[in-house]
Amino acid sequence: MNFLELINKCLLELNYKQVNSMAELVKNDHKRIMTILNVINKEICAVEGWNFLLRRSSLNLPAGTTEIDNTINGRILYVLIDGKKYVFCENIESYLTGHAKAGTYSSFSNKLMFPKFKKDKTIDVIYYTKNCVIDSNNKEKEDLKDEKDESLIPMPFAEQILVYGTCLRLKANPQYFKFSYWISMYKEALLNLKSKTSISATTTPVVNLFRN
Repeated sequence: MNFLELINKCLLELNYKQVNSMAELVKNDHKRIMTILNVINKEICAVEGWNFLLRRSSLNLPAGTTEIDNTINGRILYVLIDGKKYVFCENIESYLTGHAKAGTYSSFSNKLMFPKFKKDKTIDVIYYTKNCVIDSNNKEKEDLKDEKDESLIPMPFAEQILVYGTCLRLKANPQYFKFSYWISMYKEALLNLKSKTSISATTTPVVNLFRN
């Protein structure tokens, strides 16, 4: 479901007039809906380690070098060198003084830091992408902006989560007559996303709700 379709779904739930193009989205509530859709899309993508956001990349570490630019656009899950998993270390002192422990890596000032190797190394990185959206040319990006942009959250979960979540935040009133329905559908979609997108049948879905 693309951005314009999501917006129209929200307008329908809110009993507002639907639109035919992005150019018609000029009212304050239109802009609020667009903003909230992006906020929720980013929050949902960032709150869990979703399989649909896993990506893989390779970095080159020249011999004798202990740091390289961190070009990974997201949260690193695994770092592998020569098939061995390297563990993240928050204490950067040993890296800055040239005494880094073998089998570890760290990060400082947008750099990835490693022990010194005598030979060039290829670093295999598995990470959760920071991108939450894919455009009509299948290019990933962070924000829903254009009509044909789609969330990376898979359907049909994206529709329920984004539409009902947006309506909840736009109204933000538990006394509103649709509020209970929206929150029920929102929770259900989150549970289904958690359970049905996992490769493991034994994964137990848990929903965490956050307030601003």
